[in-house]
Amino acid sequence: MTSVVKNQIVGDSTMNQLKQTLLSFNTRAKPVLLPVVGIVIFLFLWTLAASSINTSLGKFPGPSAVVTQMGNLYNEHNTEREKASAFYQRQEERNAKRVAKDPTYVPKTRAYTGKETFLDQIVTSLITVMSGFILAAILAIPLGIAIGLSKNLNTAINPIIQIFKPVSPLAWLPLVTMAVSALYVSDDPFFAKSFVNSLITVTLCCIWPMVINTSVGVASINQDWDNVSKVLRLPKLKHIQKIVLPAAIPSIFTGMRMSLGVAWMVLIAAEMLAQNPGLGKFVWDEFQNGSSESLSRIMTAVIVIGFIGFLLDRAMQKIQYFVSWDKSSAKL
Repeated sequence: MTSVVKNQIVGDSTMNQLKQTLLSFNTRAKPVLLPVVGIVIFLFLWTLAASSINTSLGKFPGPSAVVTQMGNLYNEHNTEREKASAFYQRQEERNAKRVAKDPTYVPKTRAYTGKETFLDQIVTSLITVMSGFILAAILAIPLGIAIGLSKNLNTAINPIIQIFKPVSPLAWLPLVTMAVSALYVSDDPFFAKSFVNSLITVTLCCIWPMVINTSVGVASINQDWDNVSKVLRLPKLKHIQKIVLPAAIPSIFTGMRMSLGVAWMVLIAAEMLAQNPGLGKFVWDEFQNGSSESLSRIMTAVIVIGFIGFLLDRAMQKIQYFVSWDKSSAKL
């Protein structure tokens, strides 16, 4: 009887350990397996849909066509880099020969003017969007804090924010283009006008979510914390530094993440119309090109744009996690 009881206890213990192991595995594996399953299903449906869509330029590109174009675009980038390297090498050799004949000659090196590759255009788009986003943050966060701290200022500015918040970038861009052409006049401009047009358009469209979320976060600070600040008689700037900013960080970063997503979407349209060399211009040029590979190249750009947007959002989430005192607020 004792042996049976012992065996039963051992069996129950083994089953409990097995259940715990399966539960632990399920908890760790689910966050990985479920996205993989979702991606596999998406790729299957994409392939199925692409095979049934015929266009004037051929079949709609599926996953395999996109993978092929990614390889082609990377090879084109390497080829263009080799051309640039050979171009500068020829100039160095020519200048060396000229200096050998005439020691007083001052060598001149011309810049390589080859076409921008797909990878170059990704970098250009990232520089543009981050420049516009940072400029918007510099303007929006202090304004949002001021609005959140002052009900009178909030009442005065809120109608303006609500009017301009829904305005499309396509409406802003012609106005921005005309203003930049009139005001940004230089024989040797430091920045190209197309870059300035895209930057200002991005700034105008992504400033509003930051202003709104920052002001809401500041206005909803726990009253007890305000009372503590009053008891300690903290100066206004110290009150903002020690009380307002730490308490409003979750709302501020929510607005920043929303603004960065808006900025990345707006940028593509702005680059198309402003012809700023970036991903938007790449999509537009391929659409105008109308070759047999244009659709797959455009679809490749779409996937890259979405993936970069995902990475930008995750980067903002990580920054929020490091600067926030409440780490749970930075988790999805």
